Amino acid sequence: MKAVILAAGVGERMGAAAAGRPKCLIEFGGSTLLARHVALLRDNGVSDITVVTGFGAERVAAELKRAGGSATLHNPDYRAGSIVSLWTARAPLAAGGDILLMDADVLYHPRVLTGLLHGGRRSAFLMDRDFETGEEPVKLCLRRGRIVEFRKRVAPGLDFDTQGESVGFFRFTPEHARRLAKLAEDYMAGDRRSEPYEEAIRDLVLPDPDAFGVEDVTGLPWIELDFPADLERARAEILPRIMEPPN
Repeated sequence: MKAVILAAGVGERMGAAAAGRPKCLIEFGGSTLLARHVALLRDNGVSDITVVTGFGAERVAAELKRAGGSATLHNPDYRAGSIVSLWTARAPLAAGGDILLMDADVLYHPRVLTGLLHGGRRSAFLMDRDFETGEEPVKLCLRRGRIVEFRKRVAPGLDFDTQGESVGFFRFTPEHARRLAKLAEDYMAGDRRSEPYEEAIRDLVLPDPDAFGVEDVTGLPWIELDFPADLERARAEILPRIMEPPN
């Protein structure tokens, strides 16, 4: 299995709280987010780790080397939509083998990865049902256990019985990863580089939802870092819960 971590963004909404660093270089408990990703992946037997860089690429590459990651791919158009980063990763996506696709700006408990790695479905999403609604979270909507929507904005009247927030981590079979790489190429060829990469994943899953599982991580501590308030909550609430000794 290989991991692709998307870490190209500027993180403008974080403002001065990021101190001019890429968000994956923010430290928690003495380790950067990127180092935490690499350590947790390697603890689970995933050593082929590619990071898509953009803003602060040299600093991210240096941290990846220090942490023991494998390689970087640079997205020079990192101010465009994240679909460009997905397209930048098309080679590892299409190379074969199961793929973990991960956002870099997430602080999470190690057990969050368990569902993707050991949940029994080789293509799967992670979902947290305990979330604040609004336009910011990327939402997973299910009807009788099948994905019927994957988007920030859900159409009025959509028929679903379960909704949660996507954690931003995904597992894909080799075939699904190859299809995703092709979808990213189609977006770029169609001049849709302003789109978020989740739109390509949506185009992958909705035509064949039975091929994808959803692992529920409700109750496990995790947070995506978008705003200064997220950073405050990460340090005051999420990290202490992550560091609690197991029962």
